[in-house]
This record gives sequence, structure tokens and C-alpha cells, in this order.
Amino acid sequence: MEGTPDRSGPAAGGSFDGDSVAGRVALRREQLGMSREELATRAGMSMAYLGQVEELGTGFDPAGLVRLAAVLGMSYEELVAGSREAPPGRGGPAARPVLQRLSEQECWQRLGTHGIGRLARATGSPDAAPVLVPVNFLVDGRTVVYRTDPVGAAAAAPGTKAAFETDYLDEGHGVGWSVLVSGTVEEITDPAAVQDLGRRPGAEPWAGGVRELWLRIVPDEVSGRAIRTLPETGPGTGSTMR
Repeated sequence: MEGTPDRSGPAAGGSFDGDSVAGRVALRREQLGMSREELATRAGMSMAYLGQVEELGTGFDPAGLVRLAAVLGMSYEELVAGSREAPPGRGGPAARPVLQRLSEQECWQRLGTHGIGRLARATGSPDAAPVLVPVNFLVDGRTVVYRTDPVGAAAAAPGTKAAFETDYLDEGHGVGWSVLVSGTVEEITDPAAVQDLGRRPGAEPWAGGVRELWLRIVPDEVSGRAIRTLPETGPGTGSTMR
């Protein structure tokens, strides 16, 4: 490919460790699927100028960094100094972790405390991979319900087999849990039920837009696991998974 080499990309040996402005720019571009040329254009600067801003960072052009941060969807502070929070899952396990199964009752108790999960469903084509999308959800009785666009990625025909998962992680203590619901999709068509669900906290999808299709996952199986920590002295209680 002709043009200015992409000095901050992985093929060019650029830094993706986030220890410099150039490294943070390269990493964020990779996450967004954006070329250096596109970044420079959207930030209103030439490729040469972008290179100078990346390499010299705060010692060169704060105004240029502000424009870069805006295009990359980052705050100025995050771009120049890096995120103060470690990525999830990088903290390592607790001193005495144990993996335990959750009862179905424990699974529903945890589901009721959350509002974001991941929906997995087949696409209908035997050669295609399943669709996996995040959705806002509510617990209605012993079912999981969500609303979506009738032609959106989370839409599924009644009778479709689907799985739904949500989880929780306490990075500081090295504990967490995950719940999986596997079942069949049903459409909610009763106007009174739709109206009642629409009034509940958390019913408005984060993605916005008009999402008039309400779907329910009726479970065939509900399972969950939790990572807990054993006390410093004495054996733990409960059955552990092996």
C-alpha cells in the first residue's frame, strides 16, 4: 500500500502497551478499526503533524491532543496519562479461590440484580457462527425479557433456541459469578404486558432508537458458577467444582 507508513501499527513494531501517547493512540485506533490516515483527516491534521503529536505528546501540542482524544472517543487525561483503571481480569486470582456451582435459586437472585447481559442465538445458516450481542434485560418471573429492533441483531423468531449470559466481577477481591440461561424465544404481544414492562426501571435500551419488539427467553436450563475465597484458616464449606 502506497503512502506514509503506519509507524504506530503492530506490523511496524509500534507500541501497544499504553506507556506513551503514540502507544495509546495506536491501541485505540486498532480497537476502532481506524487507519492513521483516517485519524489524521478527522482530527484536522497532516500525517506528518500527527506523527509529531504522537511522538512528542504533552511536550508538543495540547490542542492537537484534544482533537485526537475527541476523535478516538477518549478523555484528554486518558490519552496523555493512560487509564487509571486496570483492564478487567488483569488483577489475578485471590489467595485461596474456589469455584462453586450456583443453585437455580441463587442464579435467579443474581440475575435480578443486573441489567446488561449477552444474548447468543443461531443465525439459521448451518455455516454461519452464532450471533452474540449485548442487551439490556429484565427478569420477569422465571424468564429473561428484552426489547429490540425487529430487524436488529438481537431479534429472533419465536421458537428460536437462544442462550443468555450475565456476570459480575469484583476485581479487588478476585471474586465473581456467571449465570447462563438456555431456552426458547417467545414474542411478547400482550399490550398490557408490554406496557407494564416498559414502565419498569432498566427497560429503556442503552442503544436508543425505536425498539418495539419485546422478546422473552423461556428457560430450559439455568446454571451458574461463582468464584469465592476460602478463609485463611480451616477448610471451606460447600461443594467445589473440579
